[in-house]
Amino acid sequence: MEAPVNNTLQLFKNLVGTKFQLYNSLFTALPFHKVERTGVFLSLFLIHCEEGYEKEKSPQEILNSYFQQYTSCSNEQQKLDLMFRFVQYAERQVVLFDALEDAAFRNIHDMYGTGSLSHLQSEIIAEQAEEKLAKKLQDFSVRLVLTAHPTQFYPGNVLTIINDLSRALINDNTAHVNSYLQQLGKTPFFKKEKPTPYDEAISLLWFLENTFYPAAGRIIAKLKAQFPSAINSSNPVIRMGFWPGGDRDGNPFVNADITLRVAEALRGGILKCYYLDVRKLKRRLTFKGIEQELAALEQQLYNNLFIPGHKTNISQKDILDTLARIRIVLIEENNGLFLNLLDDLVSRVELFGLFFATLDIRQDSSVHGPLLDAVAANSDLLPSNYASLSDEEKINSLLNIRGALNPDALKDPLHKDTLATIAAVKEIQQNNGEFGCHRYIISHSMNALNVIEVYGLFLLAGWQKETMSVDIVPLFETIDDLRQAGNVMRELYDNAAYREHLRQRSNKQTIMLGFSDGTKDGGYLMANWSIHKAKQELTRVSREYDIDVVFFDGRGGPPARGGGKTHQFYASMGRDIANEEIQLTIQGQTISSNFGTVDSAQFNIEQLVHAGIANEIFSSREVTLTDEEDALLQELADEGFKSFNKLKLHPDFLDYLDFASPLRYYAETNIGSRPSKRNAAAKLNLNDLRAVPYVGAWSQLKQNVPGYYGVGAALEAMDKAGKWDAVQKLYKNSLFFRTLLDNCQMAMKKSYFPLTAAYGKHPRFAEVWNMIHDEYQCTRKYILRLVGQTELMGESPVDQLSIQMRERIVLPLLTIQQGALVRIRELNEAGNGDGLKETYEKLVVRCSFGIINAGRNSA
Repeated sequence: MEAPVNNTLQLFKNLVGTKFQLYNSLFTALPFHKVERTGVFLSLFLIHCEEGYEKEKSPQEILNSYFQQYTSCSNEQQKLDLMFRFVQYAERQVVLFDALEDAAFRNIHDMYGTGSLSHLQSEIIAEQAEEKLAKKLQDFSVRLVLTAHPTQFYPGNVLTIINDLSRALINDNTAHVNSYLQQLGKTPFFKKEKPTPYDEAISLLWFLENTFYPAAGRIIAKLKAQFPSAINSSNPVIRMGFWPGGDRDGNPFVNADITLRVAEALRGGILKCYYLDVRKLKRRLTFKGIEQELAALEQQLYNNLFIPGHKTNISQKDILDTLARIRIVLIEENNGLFLNLLDDLVSRVELFGLFFATLDIRQDSSVHGPLLDAVAANSDLLPSNYASLSDEEKINSLLNIRGALNPDALKDPLHKDTLATIAAVKEIQQNNGEFGCHRYIISHSMNALNVIEVYGLFLLAGWQKETMSVDIVPLFETIDDLRQAGNVMRELYDNAAYREHLRQRSNKQTIMLGFSDGTKDGGYLMANWSIHKAKQELTRVSREYDIDVVFFDGRGGPPARGGGKTHQFYASMGRDIANEEIQLTIQGQTISSNFGTVDSAQFNIEQLVHAGIANEIFSSREVTLTDEEDALLQELADEGFKSFNKLKLHPDFLDYLDFASPLRYYAETNIGSRPSKRNAAAKLNLNDLRAVPYVGAWSQLKQNVPGYYGVGAALEAMDKAGKWDAVQKLYKNSLFFRTLLDNCQMAMKKSYFPLTAAYGKHPRFAEVWNMIHDEYQCTRKYILRLVGQTELMGESPVDQLSIQMRERIVLPLLTIQQGALVRIRELNEAGNGDGLKETYEKLVVRCSFGIINAGRNSA
């Protein structure tokens, strides 16, 4: 996957490390209002922080001594002013670092090495596996689903600057770099208002148009060139999915109108890409019999894009038919000149249709029950005593719905909108094609009734059983739900009506497995293990009923939310886990860090494609784990769960997080349209708390509890039980286990306990802090012993250095943020102090920007 380590590390030092120092020095000298000499003061502050933490000083002590020794600040307002300038400067340092890494990507990563399509080609030829590949590509695909989960703080204009800055850095154009750095200095990073779901969609549409569209096109062209007889044009190898505008789980701002508007924006986005490509083709295909066809297609695309109120009158088939006619003329009369350019566009049209990305609908299961109770109370479509029926009786009632319900018969706006959304799915399919919107995902699926409720709602919205072109996708998240998933699906497969629905959907069932809630519920090891066991059981049950099960993995960016090197998880799967398709969510900063440039998007998509194909064709692994390995991992997960549960059930656990971290300020960062809790009115609890603020708060504390807690306790228990040799053997033989621990090391590498060491002596929270610190030390000791290294991530020196440099950039912000939290508590006790409290709260929120953005390489 990477070039030789020493080579790559040196390249990284030259292209990123050295250039960062060079351009950071240039940035230091930029003449901005209120930014003069900030870089110099900040450099001194960074050194002061590092020396202070070595002497076991608290953030407050470090700040006080810095102001006293190095500044002439005579009052609190002057100190605040300087701290805000530090934040402003550090934010831009992070952007510079991002741009440098983007610019160096192609040099640091081997685009033709292990895991690439070029590597796959050599493997296929060496093994003479062309027939196996053709069989695999009949139904295999990778679906990347862009979500609205907000872990990226950059506004769209800053993302554009990063993109332009990267290009200038690639070309070593110092003049442009200088001007872009000046632009950064004057461009606000802070979002004054929360984005709407539509705003989020438009932000992600930028990535679809600028990175995924060209990258996916390149990959398909490459596959067709390498394996022309293996590609199945009716089964694109790459699919894009989309959640902004469709994901209404706990988001009161998403409604049917937003969903329709986002679908229209997606359609407009892909038509724009085709329009621009057709214009480029016109410059080359200037031949008789072709020119007129292209001009007519260009005009048709133009009308659909730019003429207000123009009736949709183009389809994917229309575009492909036109391109097919042109292709014949090009081959027969023009010697196939520029055929590759035409074929590239054909591949993209086959790939993206008129939908660009499939808009998924997602809603929490708790919404559907009360809605159906209301239907029973306000119509005769369900029994009047529906609410008191057993689950089995409710299922029978739902399957026997005859007739549609007018949403106006309901009073609750949420109930009306839920039915309107289901009606909107049909409209989207008419305009964008079936792939425009064909999945309804049910969060917190706990039983078969949750799935049949949605089936019943589609009937109530006027859909017919025989033509219901929708896949109903249960999402299992908590540890208990994951354990029950097999039984739930068995009950659904046994239901004749649902089974008939699956038959109409090609006997394919998509099941989503969520990681983040599992981590909150059971800790790092148990969450990973429970998902693995659920996949095993769901595969077994589905095969028993001749159902092709497809797993859709809900993974966040950092390892604590299931991120990290995800392609290795897919490469580690044996045949006991279905792998016809790879589907996963791409969230927050993972979108910009792993797919933010065409090169990085192509590289990372190829890694996933290779993992899925090579694992099927070349792996002789019948099972992911042997019975012995399975039993050992179960023991490890149980011990990790036991350890995590002690922490989770500690009466001060959540209060400590709320007290010491910026958790309560997440809602004020204006990075996403969703509330930070599902139930905004309820008291803070783990069930309602969203994964993004939960994991993000631990990240800003530099304790990263969800990414490792319980791993050390589990390894220690095996050591004491005399099973250390078995653990070492497991680590050596199981890619699944190695990937778990590799990602765990990443979470730990980004921890920094000196920042919060003062809480180790706190009258109330000392016990919680020391439990976390002790588990970190224990995990570190045992992992290093197991992997045979002297430092975390020693086997990934480039990632290790990247993290070290990023963490150094944000150490001043971490210090300022912790100092500000302490000052807020003082002001709460002593009185506001003429608005000082609000100012410090703004400082806490602003620090979050740089801290979170610097964690970009968490995936």
